[in-house]
Amino acid sequence: MAKAMAFSIVAALLVASYPAGAEPLNNMNEVGAALLACWKPPAESDNSSVTLSFGFKRDGTLIGPPKATAIKVKGDDAARKAYVDAATKALNDCLPVSFSPTLAKGVAGNVFTLQFNSPKK
Repeated sequence: MAKAMAFSIVAALLVASYPAGAEPLNNMNEVGAALLACWKPPAESDNSSVTLSFGFKRDGTLIGPPKATAIKVKGDDAARKAYVDAATKALNDCLPVSFSPTLAKGVAGNVFTLQFNSPKK
């Protein structure tokens, strides 16, 4: 049974960048920062968020497609779908991530969550 693990990322990490080809990631805070570096919220989505749940393989790819587990988006179904699609795209655009050997051993089979937020206006 996969052990559920969650990591939270503060808003300051939204401005962090993780260059391609950088050193392997050593902990989940670094992974979160790397993934959020690809995030660009949809226009007109202030004070919105979506939490995605997903699992990694040791090679830094996903086990399967991410799932939206919490959605807080103003607007209709199309607005919610656009926001979830943007978060999913950001996640996929940053893959694969490069794990350190130690982290690679610990991530496989676990479930992680990451919240994608838009800035409050």
